[in-house]
Amino acid sequence: MGADLAAAVPYYGGAPAAADIPKIKAAVLVHHGATDTRLAEAWPAYEAALKAANVPHDGYIYPGAGHGFNNDATPPRYNEAAAKQAWTRTIDWFNKYVRGTS
Repeated sequence: MGADLAAAVPYYGGAPAAADIPKIKAAVLVHHGATDTRLAEAWPAYEAALKAANVPHDGYIYPGAGHGFNNDATPPRYNEAAAKQAWTRTIDWFNKYVRGTS
């Protein structure tokens, strides 16, 4: 899981099975909307598992944003402020872990 990837950035995606987390080799950046409670509430356990597996990671929960907050094709869910901040963090993440710049 990630041996051929330098970095991964899931937006509002669920964590893999606990047994698979130690297999992750890519640096992982996670984005969740705070009102997407199922995923936001699951983040602390996923973060702890990533830390225990020594996976480079970071994660953000965006206040007032829900599932799909980055999708401007669904205006009821789109949160422009959260989307812009998440995108900036995503580009920075890829610059750091793929390009080797920060």
